[in-house]
Amino acid sequence: MKIGDKVSVVDEDLSGVVTSVNGNIVVFKDEYGFTYQYPKEKLVPKISNFYENIRVIKKPEPKKNISKKHQKNHLVLDLHFHNLVKNPNDYDSFERLFIQKEKLLEVIAFCRKNNLKRLEIVHGIGDGILQRMVFEVLESQVNLDFYNKEILHHQSGAVMVEFH
Repeated sequence: MKIGDKVSVVDEDLSGVVTSVNGNIVVFKDEYGFTYQYPKEKLVPKISNFYENIRVIKKPEPKKNISKKHQKNHLVLDLHFHNLVKNPNDYDSFERLFIQKEKLLEVIAFCRKNNLKRLEIVHGIGDGILQRMVFEVLESQVNLDFYNKEILHHQSGAVMVEFH
């Protein structure tokens, strides 16, 4: 290093122009006029055109693999009776409600077994009998929270369940 060279300090945000060299000690002045003394091993030459000829290659960002267990999508259970059986007209109202309740209990057990965090239960808007049955089943369960999936404070016909 010689007088007039531009230098930077290693591990500090400090640079300037060398004003004198005394053995191993280099004295330099920063852009504000302050002088500093550092040993030669703490300084590096600041070469302005050093990085001009280096080609930068942009690599595509790797995609994150999300396991099926941690997907953001939640399970949806539609309790409309025509989705549960082939011939819905073959059942009376009590049998329908019993089959819907069994399906709900089966899906809750499936969610717990597979450590799913959220379940949306679609019961529809109607007389409220199915909705009451869904709430009674959910209230009898432990380690879960549930709330109406309301849209603008209107009845939505769905309940969101979150498992602990």
